[in-house]
Amino acid sequence: MRVVRPQDLDLAVRALEAGELVIVPTRRWYMICADASNEQACDSIFKGKRRPSGKSLAYVAPSLAACDEHFHLGADARTLASMFWPGDLALLLPWRSPEGAARHAAVGSPALTTVAPGVLGELASAAKVPVAATTANISGDAGPDDLGPAVTVNEVHAFLAASGLTASVIVDGGVCPAANHMTIVDCFTPQARLVRTGLVHQRSVSAALGREIGTA
Repeated sequence: MRVVRPQDLDLAVRALEAGELVIVPTRRWYMICADASNEQACDSIFKGKRRPSGKSLAYVAPSLAACDEHFHLGADARTLASMFWPGDLALLLPWRSPEGAARHAAVGSPALTTVAPGVLGELASAAKVPVAATTANISGDAGPDDLGPAVTVNEVHAFLAASGLTASVIVDGGVCPAANHMTIVDCFTPQARLVRTGLVHQRSVSAALGREIGTA
């Protein structure tokens, strides 16, 4: 395992393309990433995090244009993507083809999709494979001592020890300042619905759509 700075991201890119796991910082949390089309790599994340199989990983698209190649974006989805991407909003989107969904089973159908800023976005743009990502923490651990997803490299190491996972590369981006989740909007149906609030406020989503958004 190598701990590198963001300027050495090419090491993480090569590891991801080789089927290995990498961990990168965002302003929210540290995220553990794999090739979204590599079933074995993605399965190891589910097992290590003890994440329910029905709770998919996020698909990190390099751009809105790239996302448009793989997913159907209705009017609401396109409005929100244009307004908030790259950023802290994720959209549940239908695949354009069943084959695409089958090749990326770890990110589900509809797929939880985002275009991310910062190091995670740079990883998705540089990699020759699609990126699946999730927070670096054990799923469902809400006990009194649970800190939530890792916001420092020391917490990343603690997560790896607890999960038994091995990350080939950790990109050290310092302390993640926001310590909050992405907002999730379900755009699988024509009229978008709010699934989870996060850094993008519900009022902002409603303002972008020009109407009060309902909840899923």
